[in-house]
Amino acid sequence: MSHSKNNLPFVELTANEVSNLWSSFLMNSMEQRLFEYFFASTEDSEIKQVIEKMLNQSQKNINELKEIFVKENLTVPLGFTDEDVRVDALKVFSDTFILHFCFDLTHLSMSTYPIALSDCTRNDVRDHFQVNIAFSVKIQNEIVDLMLSQGIYLKPPQVAIDSEVEFADNFLYLNGFFGGSRPLNAAEIANVSRIIHRAQFSKMVFVTFSKLAQTKELKQHFGKGRDGIEKILDSLQEVLEKENIPISASGDYQISDVEMSPFSEKLMLFFVNTCLGIFCFAMISQAMTSSLRTDIVSKLGKISDDMKKYYGLGLLLAIKEKWFEQPPQAVDRKV
Repeated sequence: MSHSKNNLPFVELTANEVSNLWSSFLMNSMEQRLFEYFFASTEDSEIKQVIEKMLNQSQKNINELKEIFVKENLTVPLGFTDEDVRVDALKVFSDTFILHFCFDLTHLSMSTYPIALSDCTRNDVRDHFQVNIAFSVKIQNEIVDLMLSQGIYLKPPQVAIDSEVEFADNFLYLNGFFGGSRPLNAAEIANVSRIIHRAQFSKMVFVTFSKLAQTKELKQHFGKGRDGIEKILDSLQEVLEKENIPISASGDYQISDVEMSPFSEKLMLFFVNTCLGIFCFAMISQAMTSSLRTDIVSKLGKISDDMKKYYGLGLLLAIKEKWFEQPPQAVDRKV
């Protein structure tokens, strides 16, 4: 990847670009290890083709990012190595669950790459993120089509929507407490159902990781995550049930008991802290800004506060185990 394009002047990497590139490297490094195991353990040929494409893209990204780091005389992150995955481990996840896993990772890419692109100046860095946005869109469409063809896609609720143009005539529109609340609007239904579907997936990740973890501390931490997700599901499903709004049940999230984990505890904790944590915060923040009923905003605020505490503990645990790779930082000029 060249520094300049179309005779544009050379530009030093900004702090934003270094941060985005560094985060992208760690994410792709983790995804490569996940996809290596998924590819080896998946039996469904169509799902296997999707995984192969995602694996190839993550490997391509890692090579491009290494090239940039080397050219800029920046330390290449360690990320995740062969020691963090056992490709020959017994099958843990059903093929359907693996496809949902891949689908979830595309959602994460679709939420992070556009922000990274808008945050970057240099053309080669922008090219990198733009290519990944295009790939994420393409592979997500393929996954959705495959899920639909196999009958495992979790559709959002379909409800009758009032077709008349109306304006709120008083502050009771915001009321969600003390009875007399209005029906949920489309944005609120979408937000709540989206979080419920994500929570159903996250719950099974926590259940699986709590079984795969070898140390008592990690087992307990993932178990607390599972319990926290249960509370989220109970809280938000209650909202839809009161409105008689149906929502798809979780998919074929089958897991098998195995003695040997395919993933290191370092990788599992990173996935929980980053993919489940950061993405959930973004999803909840979006829901809070577009939801207007006070009871929903209150529930989401409580969920956000509880999650901050849990994922804060996860970060402390990573530091304690010396698994937390520090992001690039400025030279200390105070010395």
